[in-house]
Amino acid sequence: MPRRAVRLDTLVRLRWLSIIGQTSAVLIVYFGLEFDLPIYACLAVIALSAWLNVALRIRFQQARRLEPSRAAWLLAFDIGQLAVLMYLTGGLDNPFSFFFLGPVLLSATALPARMTLMLGLFAITCATLLIFFHEPLPWSEDYGPMPVLPNFYMLGVWFSIALAIFFISIYAWQISEESRQLVNALAATELVLAREQHLTQIDGLAAAAAHALGTPLSTISVIARELEREIDPTSSHAEDVRLLREQAQRCRDILANLNELQAEGVPFDGLPLSTLLQEVAEPHRHFGITIDVKLPAGQPSPVAARNPAILYGLGNLVENAVDFARDRVEIAAEWTADSVSVVISDDGPGFAPEVIGRIGEPYVRSRRLRRMYATGDTGMGLGFFIAKTLLERTGAKLTFVNRAFPESGAVVSIRWPREAFEFQAPPELEPKAASA
Repeated sequence: MPRRAVRLDTLVRLRWLSIIGQTSAVLIVYFGLEFDLPIYACLAVIALSAWLNVALRIRFQQARRLEPSRAAWLLAFDIGQLAVLMYLTGGLDNPFSFFFLGPVLLSATALPARMTLMLGLFAITCATLLIFFHEPLPWSEDYGPMPVLPNFYMLGVWFSIALAIFFISIYAWQISEESRQLVNALAATELVLAREQHLTQIDGLAAAAAHALGTPLSTISVIARELEREIDPTSSHAEDVRLLREQAQRCRDILANLNELQAEGVPFDGLPLSTLLQEVAEPHRHFGITIDVKLPAGQPSPVAARNPAILYGLGNLVENAVDFARDRVEIAAEWTADSVSVVISDDGPGFAPEVIGRIGEPYVRSRRLRRMYATGDTGMGLGFFIAKTLLERTGAKLTFVNRAFPESGAVVSIRWPREAFEFQAPPELEPKAASA
């Protein structure tokens, strides 16, 4: 898990809000309600917190990010400062004692779980001590005799604070952790897409090079042949000229092979669905698993845009199918006037029932949930998330199911609207109508 850092400015600003709130409460209770309380001691405790804020501003830069351990110490100070303030103003009899939840909740959203647990235990310990050790609750005789709360009620207050710290902190930690995982997974997806786009750009450069280098290589070949005919075979340069001609011819052969890989129309921009599926399957044919690509017979194949997201997304799904297949993986394509679909299936154990509804989430942490298939313990959370995210960005909808009993295996279906899937050639490259 990556290290987390908290901005010092965030903690300082939140502490200033706490200082303002505490000061206002003390002054209102003492001067407004005329309750008897140790105001100077309370203001001294609040001033200590303000002094710490000023010291942090002087010592560190505003944009400084604190290591988790240092941030935890600052939050522990906030808990201790609140505990002293509660001691002076009635302990758990004080309704503001629920503010013990604040620093723990902040830790749950920003710090590792271990530090949040320690801060939670520290807050509960402080609340426990305040049951037995505290000054009387501030009160005024104008409101009648001071209420005496029974011990059973105080136990309930302590229990409610402990439960709030425990359950709300867990909930906040879970939500923030899922958010962090989603951000990290999206960042990984963007990196993968950038890499695939870079590879596609290289394909385009190769196509451009094939066209641009054709003419000068032809010139070099012609001149090399003329020199070879004119030069004396016994000359010391005859072998060099022959080698020059052969290497020029080799370069022309390489460029010719590049041209053969180009689809009709713009080089490398669009390719038939059959070619796309073969390109996706080819890197995975050398692992002892048979990969069958099935296409409808007698129908012209749709021409897909050479989209890096589609290539990587389908390749990732095929790779996972090969990893868990026993003998065979099938890639079947179908299309109509309105849609194009690709179904990737294998004869492996299939998806585990407890995770089939969660496929596509960025991370699956627990050991049991990492068993994405019925056997094996390879985690596929991030890979499936990247593939699903990239394909959905192209307009596809994905479904993950298992084969119907008694057959076994996983089935992944990807479906696009045909207009979103097909390659649209630029207007200047479309065939022009013949002149009358």
